Amino acid sequence: MKLDILVFASHPDDAELSCSGTIALHVTLGKKVGIIDLTRGELSTRGTPETRDKEAQLSAEILGLSIRENVKMPDGFFSLSRENILILAEKVREFQPEIVLANAIRDRHPDHGRAAELVEKACFFAGLTKIKINNSSGKSLDVWRPKALYHYIQSEYIEPDFIIDISDHWKVRVKSIKAFGSQFFDPQSEEPETFISKPGFLEFLESRCKMWGHAIGKTYGEGFTVNRKIGVANLFNLI
Repeated sequence: MKLDILVFASHPDDAELSCSGTIALHVTLGKKVGIIDLTRGELSTRGTPETRDKEAQLSAEILGLSIRENVKMPDGFFSLSRENILILAEKVREFQPEIVLANAIRDRHPDHGRAAELVEKACFFAGLTKIKINNSSGKSLDVWRPKALYHYIQSEYIEPDFIIDISDHWKVRVKSIKAFGSQFFDPQSEEPETFISKPGFLEFLESRCKMWGHAIGKTYGEGFTVNRKIGVANLFNLI
């Protein structure tokens, strides 16, 4: 299956917390969008990998994803190895996305910045003709390099290079985040409190999206960064 947008996330819920409004927008526009989770989030203080698997699939249904897969790298300890680069390069070649979204270039969680670098390398090497990659069935995959790689922004504030208006998709964004019920505030839960399970965390997320929305004259926005100059075909694309 060819995808229009492929989102990579170091943990299940990274994409939902950071760019689910953008995903919902493009699904509504008829684009095929998929998520590849790098790990099962097995080091998370709350929940279990099995719980996270179920929550990820529920969120996928809410967002209308075409695919969602998990490559099961070790949470907290995946490296920028040749093996891991090729695992993700295989996914790039398999799904041939025009656009890739990846973790923040830096963040409080060390997995996030490392995943951003891993995805960037995978997108580059997926486009090299002398690297041969076969899928699980042994079929040789055609060379592919996405037209663009954008990084969503996570806990640490990074000034965005551009902002997507997600105002019409806010409710879907919230619903997809709440699919990960094990990770967020629940007054009935007896599990330890974490950075993201504090009562004010979801309010913080909303405040940031409101701030970015205000910056572009809209209600809600999601910010992204890019490691290159952005070109536009004409001035009216900037409205």
